[in-house]
Amino acid sequence: MLAIGDILVSEEIFEKKFVCDLQKCKGACCIEGDCGAPLKKDEIEILEKEYENYKPYLTSEGIQAIEQQGFYDEDVDDKSTNTPLIDGGPCAYINYKDGISYCGIEKAYLEGKTSFRKPISCHLYPIRVSGVGELQAVNYERWSICADACTLGESLSVPVYKFLKEPIERAFGKTFYEILEDYNTKNNG
Repeated sequence: MLAIGDILVSEEIFEKKFVCDLQKCKGACCIEGDCGAPLKKDEIEILEKEYENYKPYLTSEGIQAIEQQGFYDEDVDDKSTNTPLIDGGPCAYINYKDGISYCGIEKAYLEGKTSFRKPISCHLYPIRVSGVGELQAVNYERWSICADACTLGESLSVPVYKFLKEPIERAFGKTFYEILEDYNTKNNG
């Protein structure tokens, strides 16, 4: 375990290999699961404020789900806030192209229509950030739907943290990523 300030980082982000393989998984992480993607409180405000900018990039079912449920869903068990789902299935912010799901918010961002890329939990996946007392824990999350991403990552020899350089820098800053690089170089050659 690596400690960077008040953030604990799992060794698995250096050891495990990962590169998304959308041609094989078809974006299943936006479809599968029993709840939506975790949202930070400030992201909820941004989702609401930017709605008209990314709305044209969503499915009609997603728009209906958002307009009926709101911009987030609160999990009564753990009090977390998550993206709403379409009939208990896909994320409400989803869309599809050539049979592959993608984030409608991110598509709008890439086309310069919104300043918000997508929820940081989605951008960081398969890294999950959780609280441990007053500390944060950065862990690698295993999910069977990502088996092809693990296989591709192994074949290309790309550790999780390298695949996620941009979202790690977005979430924690460039200095944090540089510390990860230095640590990996010293400990994993």
